[in-house]
Amino acid sequence: MAVRLLSYELSDLCLGKPALRSLPTTSTVAEALEVLKNSDDNSVSVWCCDHTAEFDSADCRCVGKVCMVDVICYLCKDEHLVSPLLALNEPVSVLLPKTPGLVLHVEPSCSLLAAIDLILGGAQNLVAPIKTKLSNKRKQHQKPSPSATIHKGREFCWLTQEDIIRFLLSSIGLFSPIPALSIDTLGIISSEIHTIEYHSPASAAIGVISRALLDQTSVAVVDSEGTLIGEISPFTLACCDETVAAAIETLSSGDLMAYIDCGGPPEDLVQLVSARLKERNLNGMLQHLTMSMSFGGFSSSSDEESTAAAPVLPSPRSLRHSRSMSYLARMVRRAEAIVCHPKSSLVAVMIQAISHRVNYVWVIENDCSLVGIVTFSDMLKVFREHLEAIA
Repeated sequence: MAVRLLSYELSDLCLGKPALRSLPTTSTVAEALEVLKNSDDNSVSVWCCDHTAEFDSADCRCVGKVCMVDVICYLCKDEHLVSPLLALNEPVSVLLPKTPGLVLHVEPSCSLLAAIDLILGGAQNLVAPIKTKLSNKRKQHQKPSPSATIHKGREFCWLTQEDIIRFLLSSIGLFSPIPALSIDTLGIISSEIHTIEYHSPASAAIGVISRALLDQTSVAVVDSEGTLIGEISPFTLACCDETVAAAIETLSSGDLMAYIDCGGPPEDLVQLVSARLKERNLNGMLQHLTMSMSFGGFSSSSDEESTAAAPVLPSPRSLRHSRSMSYLARMVRRAEAIVCHPKSSLVAVMIQAISHRVNYVWVIENDCSLVGIVTFSDMLKVFREHLEAIA
């Protein structure tokens, strides 16, 4: 059975995966925002393509991905708070991280071990073509997914840390007795964590939110004694909209947790954000927030003259009702942190993270003092060592 596990290819993990939604690098931030608001996906892939006659699909590659957190952090910059409309008309490439190798193309024949090595080497997402077993006749009648990336009849999908952890969990018995050992015994509790004090301005967390997004972890909100109170998670922020940038700029970290918690921001906090934006003469962001609360945000416009001058009414599918329906279609995120204890077993922590759709679990003592964090990357290192031993 262990040998069979080593024989799996990434094409086996792609079965049933949805095709990627995509944007060209020539798109604007506003167009990326429109796609994110009208999708149940938390991210959209960005592609650089040359479709001249002499080029084939080898000249069309995914160069990165963007999510709502990228947009939020981008709008938190001082100049963008003053004029968010101008910021939204910048090319989507301004959102792409400068860190190389976060997104890598792989072939369907790539082995499970090779995929784990790529992820442990720093890749967040592996881009793999989806193999289909449809007949040619069925392919002719099958409609592609909306906004899916298709080249020479092939669609592509993401493969992530979560996909591989889920796959390994399905064969967890092969790794016995490792899954029953505690995370403390395995030595996978990391003390390298991102934290912010509860009463600190949320704006002080912008840098660590960006780093947490790259690390696929979160920002712990703690009190003065290091007790874990909650978190500001990129996974939660990804289910919000871009106006959270206004809340980050004006609220404390504790208030921000309440603002982004499920069910939408409390009215008193919305009024507080609006008042503080007005006090600081951030009228562009104030107008954006007001319009968003009334109509569900801005829509990108094809009229070059109007986009730079004034906001336009959103299209019907961008209204707040539609956005909230999309929000409810996803798993509801809360600012309440997902925690375990040092003596928790590896398999228990795996199940806990997967069930909450996060890549990490905070580790605390009985008094709620923060010990560290366990991530999917830490777990993969353990399984990689075991797979190497049986290879």
